[in-house]
Amino acid sequence: MFTATLIVIFTVASVFGLQRLTAPWVKKLLDWLPAILFAYLIPAVITHLSGWDFSQVALHRLSKDWIIPLAILSVMSALSFRQLKIIGWRPIILFVSGSFLIAILPVLLVLLYGKLEPTGHALFMEQGYWKGLVPIVGSWIGGSTSQLVLKELVGCGEALFLSILVLDNIIVNIWTILMFQFIQRSDTINRFFSITDQVPDFVPDELNGSYRSPASIARTLVLLVVMVLVVHWGIGSFLGQVILLSLLGLALGNFVPGWNHALVLKLGGVLIVLIMAILGLKLNFTNLSMPLALVGLVICWLILHFAGMLLVARLLKLHMAWVPIASMANLGGISTAPAVTAAYNEEWMPHAILLAILSMVSGNIWGMFTIYLFQTLLR
Repeated sequence: MFTATLIVIFTVASVFGLQRLTAPWVKKLLDWLPAILFAYLIPAVITHLSGWDFSQVALHRLSKDWIIPLAILSVMSALSFRQLKIIGWRPIILFVSGSFLIAILPVLLVLLYGKLEPTGHALFMEQGYWKGLVPIVGSWIGGSTSQLVLKELVGCGEALFLSILVLDNIIVNIWTILMFQFIQRSDTINRFFSITDQVPDFVPDELNGSYRSPASIARTLVLLVVMVLVVHWGIGSFLGQVILLSLLGLALGNFVPGWNHALVLKLGGVLIVLIMAILGLKLNFTNLSMPLALVGLVICWLILHFAGMLLVARLLKLHMAWVPIASMANLGGISTAPAVTAAYNEEWMPHAILLAILSMVSGNIWGMFTIYLFQTLLR
């Protein structure tokens, strides 16, 4: 625990130190690897080189119980109701299309593979590997809770489930890195597709340092801590906590006089880096053992999911930054979606969280839809 804590502190300090460097080579490096991404990579490199295993340390429980709730409350309280117009119907359609593709693509790919390879149907349907794909649907859309629920619903064996966990961990980590790259280049991609959709600067007056009074800071911090404590002790379900904290955050940010939006936005950014650093302690790319066909199918699944979302965004003439945001709201959830979003614009983080919440509440439904398709079309 002590060593893991030191690694996290070193990581957070390194990330914010990198952001302050002005050397040209550093700026070029950060164009490819955003500073916040190092919060993910530094702990992974340290644990890999040292051979330490911090996947079970108490920091992960601390993060889920306290840091993530505080981050959600902080970021959501930075969102004023006049900003909600940015969500609109087009980003919601894009997000739902991403979820729909995640749910149906494994069925279509197994069906196609069975047509192209004589042993394909036997591998996935008769040997039961299709049951490992369903928990991935739950993991990508609903998070770990949906993953475990769907594992039980579909009857996925423990050995297969363990391999799926490793594969899922690897692919989502790589995907997160790629989404960091994509969102930073979204303006260039907009120009390529002739998309003129613009996003206004939400709270410029509040981010210029005009909200620095000690009373405003103290009132804001005290209310944040009190709300997190009340929700933690009053609500047992993590999903229930997330939804309630999001609603409370909206209420604080819109109805508390003198609420310090600049402070909570910056605090949310710091907490996201801290959460990423703790998540980085879990990265493990070893012990992968499963059929290559399964690995290839999952990779194709993810690429087609993204390609489909690009097409939907193009048809809707929607700002391309929404594609990685919606994809990470599906795959990364409440922790990594706002982190990827912050690499483009911190003021978008509340919207990423709103989409991530939609993902969390719909994971089980999409997973059951996938089970239905497998049992109907491939039996």
